[in-house]
Amino acid sequence: MNRPIRRVALVAMLMTLALLVNVCVSYLVRQESLNANPQNRRVTDAAFAQDRGAILVGNTAIAETVASKDQFKFQRRYPQGDLYAGVTGFFSYNYGSSELEQSYGSQLSGNDDSQFVNRLIDLATGATPSGASVQTTLNAKAQQAAADALGSQKGAVVALNPSTGAILAMVTSPTFDPNDLATHTLTDATAAWNKLTGDTKNRPMANRAVREIFPPGSTFKVIVSAAALEAGYEPDSVLNTSSYKLPGTTTTIGTTCGDSQTLKRALELSCNSAFARLGVKLGADALREQAEKFGFGTKPLADITSVASRFPDEIDVPQTGLASIGGYDVAATPLQMAMVAAAVRNDGVVMQPYLVESVRSDDLQLLSQTRPSQLSLATSSANAAKLRQMMVGVVENGTGWRAQVSGVTVGGKTGTANSDNVRTPYAWFIAWADDPEVAICVFVQDAEMPNTDVAGGRVAAPIAKAVIEALR
Repeated sequence: MNRPIRRVALVAMLMTLALLVNVCVSYLVRQESLNANPQNRRVTDAAFAQDRGAILVGNTAIAETVASKDQFKFQRRYPQGDLYAGVTGFFSYNYGSSELEQSYGSQLSGNDDSQFVNRLIDLATGATPSGASVQTTLNAKAQQAAADALGSQKGAVVALNPSTGAILAMVTSPTFDPNDLATHTLTDATAAWNKLTGDTKNRPMANRAVREIFPPGSTFKVIVSAAALEAGYEPDSVLNTSSYKLPGTTTTIGTTCGDSQTLKRALELSCNSAFARLGVKLGADALREQAEKFGFGTKPLADITSVASRFPDEIDVPQTGLASIGGYDVAATPLQMAMVAAAVRNDGVVMQPYLVESVRSDDLQLLSQTRPSQLSLATSSANAAKLRQMMVGVVENGTGWRAQVSGVTVGGKTGTANSDNVRTPYAWFIAWADDPEVAICVFVQDAEMPNTDVAGGRVAAPIAKAVIEALR
């Protein structure tokens, strides 16, 4: 072979090798990004031609796939769309997916690594591939009761099993119907998307339960109380409840609690002056540390996207006083405040919250199962018992009396947050019950009453009561 031919052969070999390397890199390294490219309609068309698995509450599908007589062959359907939209999310040709449809997309579509053997069997037998089903932890009665009680009010309700962290209810309002986005009539899906995203006043696609933070108001006093108990205070320790002028300012926090009350009674009456003064004595570092023990600063939910609650890093003495009553720059998700109530019920142990119990292939083979795990220890068992005693007092003798359920021990804490003196206040209520065992947070974003009223007790506590009664 002469020299020119050898050179041509060498160049051809190098080009072939480069082509093979590019193909391997594209398959092994770039596959995920190429598949995720919104311009890659081949992937989207293939996804819509799959028999996607169901999302279940008990034995009932809240997201399912049915046969269709169009080019896509299968249609995603949500039988109770608006009730579970904050959990299922949507699966849309134009707009992708959200919530469990997104986070468990590979399992639902049958493309997860755990389903590799099933795919080989389907390939060998010629069977049509099917996705896995996702079993949630939700309780249908609790979910419906929370949605009914919250009604058209903006807000959210989260209910947990305190001893496991399993989410029993997760409602966000306003909500939307994911069927409108899943439709194969793409012009209708576009119109629905534009309507939903254009509603900037109500924001129906916002997940207020886990992905937005709000000032928690007086529900934060449970965390301050925990910090006080850890510092050596007792429920019968006497606090100064007279009006309190924040150090170095002209701001005075008034009182309706007289000049002195025990810590327990101050929590029952939700005395702002007492807790502002107490928080300043404990110090910002102690409050921050206690909040973080309850889960602040973490994104606690792995099943769908969640955000971290916060206690400010940079805070002075008067700001510490305001933060101690759930103001200034303290902000929390309803999920986080449900975790606070759950930890009190669970002897101080904060469990990792989870929404998915298990994933099963179409032949019911168990692919994965969530095992309860501890997230942190918020307080000692002894102090958790004292906090339970104090929270029971709030419901039996204090601002949370509307959450009383006959024959059930309920502990709770009201909260009313007013950050700008213009809008109506945020109404909060956190609670736990012993039988049924549940921890709840209710958040109402627009409590339509004067900000001087105890909105958490009037508006939010009855919603928690409805959820507890539904679980009996």
